[in-house]
Amino acid sequence: MKRETTEIRQEQIKKAVLDIIFNEGLDRLSTRNLAYKVGITEGAIFRHFKSKRDIILSIMQDVQTNLISDLRTIALSAESAEQRLFSFLCKQCTYLIENKGVTILLFTEAAHMNDRALKEHLREILIEQKSLIGKIVKDGMSEGLWNTKLNVDDVTTMYMGIPITLNIELTLNHERFDRDNFCRRMFSLLQHMLSIQNQKRM
Repeated sequence: MKRETTEIRQEQIKKAVLDIIFNEGLDRLSTRNLAYKVGITEGAIFRHFKSKRDIILSIMQDVQTNLISDLRTIALSAESAEQRLFSFLCKQCTYLIENKGVTILLFTEAAHMNDRALKEHLREILIEQKSLIGKIVKDGMSEGLWNTKLNVDDVTTMYMGIPITLNIELTLNHERFDRDNFCRRMFSLLQHMLSIQNQKRM
């Protein structure tokens, strides 16, 4: 068995956790199954992570480091609000497709482990996403692109349902799923909801 560095093993373990959750379900996330997927012994898992909780915390930190930072860069860029919204949406979808299972893991474990730290990490991730989306929407309203009568918090809450929709699409159409098509469809729906034309009807 090839001896890998701790960093590589940790990444392999986290990837295996997400693969098992998405493809086999949470009930199949056992130490034995995880070790089999990675190709190491059960004991070796705990040489790289002290517990299942530490694995989940590490995945949450990855989300904050690898996704939220990119989303922040997009939201604060000098591009038009319309372009930022599309880039933001596609970046998030791409990350979730490449890390299938992360949405299921974060919501399920944070909710059911009754762990304050996990819940707080999840809360921070969600709050920042909503805040960044809110900024883009407000900027679009200021630019005269979108309906100013809409409640920004309602719009951001609606947007936060897209990752759930993505998981449903991936599950139902796994072999035929088209990321670019999904991004365009979701963006079109957002554009319709935000449309300045709807302002006249309110």
